[in-house]
Amino acid sequence: MSQLLEAFMVICFGISWPLSIMKSYTSQTAKGKSFVFLVFILVGYLCGIASKFLSNNISYVLIFYIINFVMVFIDLCLYFRNKKFDLKRDVQSV
Repeated sequence: MSQLLEAFMVICFGISWPLSIMKSYTSQTAKGKSFVFLVFILVGYLCGIASKFLSNNISYVLIFYIINFVMVFIDLCLYFRNKKFDLKRDVQSV
């Protein structure tokens, strides 16, 4: 039962990432995004993944941690892409 609840928790956290990725991709701006926030989320998911291995409690829940990590990593990559777009627009407007 605890694994089911943990999986549900990670799935609930992960539901918003596809929407965030889509918004980052279509908006082409990093304004309103926090680099530090994304990094802390990545570190949190890495800790969750590491805890599964260190406790030797590898179950299906691990895949949800990995999926969420990948989605946050994609959003972080889009942050850097969009930051370049922002800088380019700032230079062109001067």
